[in-house]
Amino acid sequence: MLEVGKKAPNFTSINQNGEKVKLADLTGKNGIVVYFYPRDMTPGCTTEACDFRDNFARLKKFGFNVVGISKDNPKSHTKFIEKQELNFDLISDESGEICEAYGVWREKVFMGRKGMGIVRSSFLLDSSLKIKKIYDSVKVKGHVEEIIKDIQEIQGK
Repeated sequence: MLEVGKKAPNFTSINQNGEKVKLADLTGKNGIVVYFYPRDMTPGCTTEACDFRDNFARLKKFGFNVVGISKDNPKSHTKFIEKQELNFDLISDESGEICEAYGVWREKVFMGRKGMGIVRSSFLLDSSLKIKKIYDSVKVKGHVEEIIKDIQEIQGK
């Protein structure tokens, strides 16, 4: 289980363009927000992605980058980015290794049915990939604003 203050798992995977990327290379000057979401093009995931898109400039101003991760393939990510005009990378975790490493692949109950899936979660990491905050079972509304407030507190602004 990941903990605040510990180093987050670094990873190498494929982005929406089919390019191999490392988490450490995506990190902004002061850190990165890594968010996990269940599926491209679904209502909650679209709302969350658009909220990150709309606040991306603010996050960049604080020196933070954003990356979204799901088990969707790069082609699906490309369509999602184009349709929603997203301004950050989406990482494909088709094998589920990254989701497992971050502890977000868990049993979920949806409409009375149990099954495994990505639990919507975010991780605020500093530039050395140390975990500053873990957001588990995220509610989409107000989530990005909460992250921005936490960054402001961390930076003393």
